[in-house]
Amino acid sequence: MADSYPGAAALVVCSLIPYLALTAAVFPLAHVLAGSLGLSLSTLYITISVSTGGYAMGTVLALQFAVHLPARRMLVVYEVIFFLAAVLTAWAPTGAVFIGGFIVLGLCTSLMLIAAVPPLVTSWPAVKMPVTGGIMNLCIFGAVAAGPTLGAIEAASGTWRPLFWGVAAIAALALLFSLLTFQDAPPVDRSSPWDLVAVGLAVVGCGAAFFGAGELQASAKADVLSLVPLVGGSVALVVLVVYEYRLRNPLMPVRAAATTAPVTGIWTALTASAASFGVMELVLETLQKTTTPTRAALLFIPEFVAAAVVAVVFAVLFRTRYTPVLALGGLLAIAAGAGIVLAVVPAPSVLIAAATGVLGLGVAASVSPGLFMAGFSLRSAQLQRVFAMIELMRGVTAFLVAPILVYLAGFLGSSPAAGTDDALWICVGIAGAGFVGGVLLYVTGKGRLQAPDLERWQEEGEQAWDSPPLLGRVRRREQEAVGTD
Repeated sequence: MADSYPGAAALVVCSLIPYLALTAAVFPLAHVLAGSLGLSLSTLYITISVSTGGYAMGTVLALQFAVHLPARRMLVVYEVIFFLAAVLTAWAPTGAVFIGGFIVLGLCTSLMLIAAVPPLVTSWPAVKMPVTGGIMNLCIFGAVAAGPTLGAIEAASGTWRPLFWGVAAIAALALLFSLLTFQDAPPVDRSSPWDLVAVGLAVVGCGAAFFGAGELQASAKADVLSLVPLVGGSVALVVLVVYEYRLRNPLMPVRAAATTAPVTGIWTALTASAASFGVMELVLETLQKTTTPTRAALLFIPEFVAAAVVAVVFAVLFRTRYTPVLALGGLLAIAAGAGIVLAVVPAPSVLIAAATGVLGLGVAASVSPGLFMAGFSLRSAQLQRVFAMIELMRGVTAFLVAPILVYLAGFLGSSPAAGTDDALWICVGIAGAGFVGGVLLYVTGKGRLQAPDLERWQEEGEQAWDSPPLLGRVRRREQEAVGTD
């Protein structure tokens, strides 16, 4: 199946869906998991947070490996480790085995993402690219949207292992497809230096920040054990971005992406991820206290359906000039979904189902289009580097902000319900800031709606569309004012 597009697509689907679904499924299952494995809820929450930190950090590690090592051979290695970790996690006789396996699942998923997704975009004719965009959207956001329903169904049965054995079965399929579609490929650039500073900052930054966020959510205390690693790790990640921007030969193309279209796309993706994941986790926390797992499962079905619908819409609009409109419009949908939740929590009203549906529309419309806005603004040869950069940033915002919001929900307000309302207002604010900031970035940068030239991007290696300088309109006025003076 080396020359089979369906085989390559199946490889990506089976590699990404399992863990991304688990990231949302484990929260409805938290009490069942903790009771079965003899873990405290605090330990479990920290494990989940560190695992998602491994997902964020792994993008940088995968990119470094891809530059110096044969990518397809490394992908097979990642798939083997992922499969073994999935089996260990499902079988886990003790909490320690589960913790180790779950953290490795997060790390391996980002390694597989960076190794498998860019070839699916660049190695096939441009006519396949809209389908690839829809598949990517459904893999990443459809899987996450399905997670709460899958987890709640398992929680209703009082068990968790069937879900994890299902993940192991899909991991086995992913390993099989990595062998059936194998085509050896050389490293990207062996002459490039090993960027050990970037890898070190990513490991330390993600490890510390996500541990701190998990500890903050688990203990509900803003003390030294939570705040010091959270703040210190976040600072390390900021230093990483600045360091990459200043390098002449960076691992991640931060400077090259500092133009209007990619910055707008990245800003949109980050704010959409932060707001939507925050709302989802706040809703899950509320439903655990106010309704049965079965009803919670039903309330989240619209989120998956909406994400699947938007995946089709994105595929249809892929070659048109409306990708930025779709991305920015998704932020408005996220704000609307958070607003609906505000109106009905803590009661498990059927309106929550409507809210999850609107939320699914918003996150699927914003994040993946934002990612492709950035990718099409740079040369196709840099796609792997762009994917790694955005997924690092998106992983941090999506999985780091949500635990902080859950903590704030218990800290703010005169009651838990009032605190949840305050945290939801923060989500509305993040989505609103994302929309306003994205529009301002596009307008002040003299951005214009344009259809991507996929053939030029893929065959000639040129940008798919023109991306004017960041804040070009403002800079021009400043230059004119200086010239007048």
